[in-house]
Amino acid sequence: MTSSRGAAFEPIRVLIVDDHPVVRDSLSRLIEAEADMTVVGVAGTADETYSAFRKFNPDIVILDIALADAHGLDLLQNLLAEDPDPGAVVFSMYDERTYAERAIRAGARGYVMKSAPTRSILDAIRTTHRGDYYLSPPVLSRILRSLSKSDVAAQDRPFANLTDRELEVYQLLGQGLDLPAIARQLSLGRKTVETYRRRIKEKLELDSMNELLQHAIQWTHAQSRQR
Repeated sequence: MTSSRGAAFEPIRVLIVDDHPVVRDSLSRLIEAEADMTVVGVAGTADETYSAFRKFNPDIVILDIALADAHGLDLLQNLLAEDPDPGAVVFSMYDERTYAERAIRAGARGYVMKSAPTRSILDAIRTTHRGDYYLSPPVLSRILRSLSKSDVAAQDRPFANLTDRELEVYQLLGQGLDLPAIARQLSLGRKTVETYRRRIKEKLELDSMNELLQHAIQWTHAQSRQR
């Protein structure tokens, strides 16, 4: 990709990826009100995101995890495989205690919850554009402790041992999707989804699939209340 990144006189070029028009519109207005940044494109689906990413060559991509047709972290990894230069900020309703570390591993440089103060996303854009990471102090501290191998509490986090795909299946179970629907959404076979479900139950030390379903629904409901 041809890029003019780094030109000090140019505003930060931002691509917004979210499947909710209200979120896209409110973020666009917020960003366009700032003199040092501009929105070059918006997208609501994976296909729209790839197209806008290639067309507009953004400096920063803001994206949600829960898209209707793709998982945000999978999409992020694919985008950065094409061009690793843009900074990425995950802007999500999901608790940073569960997802922030996974987002950083996927290539994001920032994580902002949708329940955070409005200007947090502006701070995250500027911070990641400088090449730094933007995380809340508790999450940053947890990651640093984990890197130093001294975070003994990490093993107590309920989702620490789930893979990204297992957590994705768990999330979809909590949204009320049955196995065939999850298989279609993730482009997986039903037996593969069943295997993920069984592994999730075992890792969370739950006694039955019904208990797993209830657990997932309660977690998803708690996440949605943080919008």
